[in-house]
Amino acid sequence: MLFNSIPFAIFLPIVFLLYWSMQKRSLLLQNSFILITSYVFYGWWNWRFLSLIVLSSFVDYLVGIYLPKTNKRNKRRLLLTISIVVNLGLLGFFKYYNFFVFSFTELLNSIGLSADSHTLNLILPVGISFYTFKKLSYTIDIFHEKIKPTTNIIAFFSFVAFFPQLLAGPIDRASTLLPQFLKKRHFSDPMARDGLRQMLSGFMKKMIIADNLSPIVEDIFSNHAQYDGLSLVIGLFFLAIQLYCDFSGYSDIAIGTAKLFGFNLMQNFAFPYFSRDIAEFWRRWHISLSTWLRDYVYVPLCGKRPSRRKKAVNIVLTFTLCGLWHGASWTYVLWGFIHGLYFLPMTLAKRHPRFIGTAAQDRFFPSAKEVFAIILTFTATTFAWIFFRSSSLSQAFDYITRIISVPYLNLNYSQYIPLFFAIVLLLFLEWIQRTKEHFLQIENLHVILRWMIYFSAIILLLVFGAFGSNEFIYFQF
Repeated sequence: MLFNSIPFAIFLPIVFLLYWSMQKRSLLLQNSFILITSYVFYGWWNWRFLSLIVLSSFVDYLVGIYLPKTNKRNKRRLLLTISIVVNLGLLGFFKYYNFFVFSFTELLNSIGLSADSHTLNLILPVGISFYTFKKLSYTIDIFHEKIKPTTNIIAFFSFVAFFPQLLAGPIDRASTLLPQFLKKRHFSDPMARDGLRQMLSGFMKKMIIADNLSPIVEDIFSNHAQYDGLSLVIGLFFLAIQLYCDFSGYSDIAIGTAKLFGFNLMQNFAFPYFSRDIAEFWRRWHISLSTWLRDYVYVPLCGKRPSRRKKAVNIVLTFTLCGLWHGASWTYVLWGFIHGLYFLPMTLAKRHPRFIGTAAQDRFFPSAKEVFAIILTFTATTFAWIFFRSSSLSQAFDYITRIISVPYLNLNYSQYIPLFFAIVLLLFLEWIQRTKEHFLQIENLHVILRWMIYFSAIILLLVFGAFGSNEFIYFQF
């Protein structure tokens, strides 16, 4: 079920009203209702894949129960291994089986060994990359004695399947989200209002910006040989904005929806295109994923007191795995590898200036140094998006070559002007609100001005929004 669909527009208010009608009832009833509605929400796409969520949830629940009951290191490692193998095994089979089989076959053929690939007609279960990482955080943290397991099976299953974040995150940890399922929720008017505001901001980014940019980006990348370098640069800029608005738009809708039900999810995007270096960018872009990879991949690989060289190798490896997590394609792998390379100068340097806080802290205008740093970081991340978006490595390199070899053909660029204005307006609003969680966090404004902004936003959404249930890009990951 898509957030930007008629079924969800019917589903949400019904679930909301029924849920809060139970707030005087037991916690068990609240969680049971969340669990049932989450399974309905997911089953709307394909009910058969509910078995994967149920099976893997049951495995992790049992592993969590038995881990604290033994002090034997080998038995604890075996239990954790079971959790990792089941979770990554399911993810690897559905998401990467065909990729690795095809890649291995191509490798054998390239060295003169004849081989046929035997791929399977697999459907990638929506959300599997997200709920897999969420469940792994639970068993890994129990293994390291950072959290205690829960015996409340309904609460645990509800935590795993919680519908606002089930399909595409944020990847909230068990340490922060699971405790919210272990206590009764009571309706909070301020929290619900902020949830609606955040949902509205997400729908605006998704339907006004991302979905209107989508056909242009699709056309330019699919037919890049017909465009000049300037058009390809414009297409690349539009791609950067489309990805941000689509990804962060989903997160805003998910976080806002969770607030309607009394849950606080972690912030997933913190205005990343105002970042002043690559490290700050990844502290602001897909925060739940970047911090997960940092804590569960990079830090364990580094161990205690790692050398700068070991840090450099492991950060490149971690970002390469980040690319692979996004998709079973060498374009994603190279995209992640490039981001790992971006980190090398600051990782290998003895002293590297680190940007802390927000750009232009306590000021409206950034300094010249900050402007240069923001532009440089945006350019670097946008260049890497070429590989993220391209269907093959050859297409990506052809795209780059054409930008350089055919810079200008005096094509018609006027069609892009309205979207440029919309993007500038969005970036202006986000710059003003860059210390907030979302750009419609305006609860302190006068009530009249506030409602004028709400009505204006709704009108803009109705007039310029691309309706038609366009799928969120993260669903393919």
